[in-house]
Amino acid sequence: METYGLEKLGIEPSAVYRNLGPAVLVEKSLQRGEGKLMNTGALLVNTGKYTGRSPKDKFIVDTAGVHDKIAWGNVNMPTSRETFNAIKEDMISYLAGKEIYIFDGFAGADKKHTRKFRIINELASQNLFIRDLLIRPDEKELEGFGEADFTILVAPGFKCDPVKYGINSEAAIMIDYEAHFVIIAGSQYSGEIKKSVFSVMNYIMPVEDDVLPMHCSANMDPDTSETAVFFGLSGTGKTTLSADPNRKLIGDDEHGWSSDGVFNFEGGCFAKCIDLEEEKEPEIFHAIKFGALVENVVVDENRDPDYFDGSITENTRVGYPVDFISNAQIPGAGGIPKVVLFLTADAFGVLPPIAKLSQDAAMYHFVTGFTSKLAGTERGVTEPQPTFSTLFGEPFMPLDASVYAEMLGERLKKYGTDVYLVNTGWSGGPYGVGHRMKLSYTRAMVTAALNGTLKDVEYVHDDVFNLDVPMGCPDVPSEILQPRETWADKDAYDAQAAKLAKMFADNFAKKYPNMPENIKNAGPKA
Repeated sequence: METYGLEKLGIEPSAVYRNLGPAVLVEKSLQRGEGKLMNTGALLVNTGKYTGRSPKDKFIVDTAGVHDKIAWGNVNMPTSRETFNAIKEDMISYLAGKEIYIFDGFAGADKKHTRKFRIINELASQNLFIRDLLIRPDEKELEGFGEADFTILVAPGFKCDPVKYGINSEAAIMIDYEAHFVIIAGSQYSGEIKKSVFSVMNYIMPVEDDVLPMHCSANMDPDTSETAVFFGLSGTGKTTLSADPNRKLIGDDEHGWSSDGVFNFEGGCFAKCIDLEEEKEPEIFHAIKFGALVENVVVDENRDPDYFDGSITENTRVGYPVDFISNAQIPGAGGIPKVVLFLTADAFGVLPPIAKLSQDAAMYHFVTGFTSKLAGTERGVTEPQPTFSTLFGEPFMPLDASVYAEMLGERLKKYGTDVYLVNTGWSGGPYGVGHRMKLSYTRAMVTAALNGTLKDVEYVHDDVFNLDVPMGCPDVPSEILQPRETWADKDAYDAQAAKLAKMFADNFAKKYPNMPENIKNAGPKA
């Protein structure tokens, strides 16, 4: 029996399956009782206790080689090599005699910056997921794959003893950058695997390749190849807004910006399913078919999905290969970004739906990364919570924020890229009073930013948030562009706006005391 290097790890499986196709992986999953088929043909699984990422269970091994590079704190929490190895060895013992599923694939669509990943799975369904999400090798590439640059060992059935290991729960997501190894135990939420790949790339790319890693989606004009990137945390609209039928999709979540342009780290998409409608998001809706993996969606007795049912979690998800999107750009690479959009979901309902940013303001909002954590994206989040996530991706950025910020600033200046702040959150009032911004309006504003229409309109300055807001935009009612006009109670708006502006100022003063004055002064005025 070929074990593909498992013997070096000490894993003694009953069988090993490497790079199986979706039909066999689905069949294996069904035989093993891991899930069931939806009427769309997609494989549906319930991930149990963990239906989102578990930030308090994520650790980085603190070794001499990485200690001075990592931005340690509440996000990048240290653990010892001894703890890492103890859990790893116990996971290996747990996997003895079990079927093992291996996927060897790539991260990085630009061959100059590709890295090889080996994912070792306990579950066939999770192996299908990572097959969908990473870049799939052809036969020749698989034959010559050799040693992986990084290995990820995933065993959701192994429940950690938090007392024994000195950790927080039965789950552990740990990265050892020096050993080039990741372990994921106790959680079946597949997003932990993809975000571990992202966390690895976010460490490697700046240090080794002078590539800016970005938590963003990207698309391009099919005729001119002009490229746009959309920064944002989960639930702000990266996947939805980049899946534009009039543009080629480069990718929906994780990219690098090199001297040649933007390239996707992945070969698939991981989209939210909650409130999914064919009319609003046809590309995602039709991607939920055979070969896709769906998590925690409620179905009826005929396996018809109810995408509006969030009783298991608001964070219902689907993973699928990027080529399930009819207008996908294969391979996932585009040019130098002409436009950058920062997406935020403002639960206060006071930020304008779109604003043009100066270069200083762009740097301010990039390092600030304001949004609202939406329900279900993390364990314990049941309604929107205002948050500041550095670089619109703080949970996945191991290096100091200044490293990534300086790289972005250099690129914006060099290429003259236009930057906009887009609020996909609430209008007419805060969460619970107002309503979510209409997708059709947001799409119209994004289109106007991408095609240059917003370069030629009149702007008014918002003194509270220090933003330049367009007075008009095609296919968007003018009053929508001025958030104060959408509130029935103007005094309540003013109070909420002042409250959020102070939160911006307090956060910036606390987290970035050494930031240059020109950037500090480009933010809201408390």
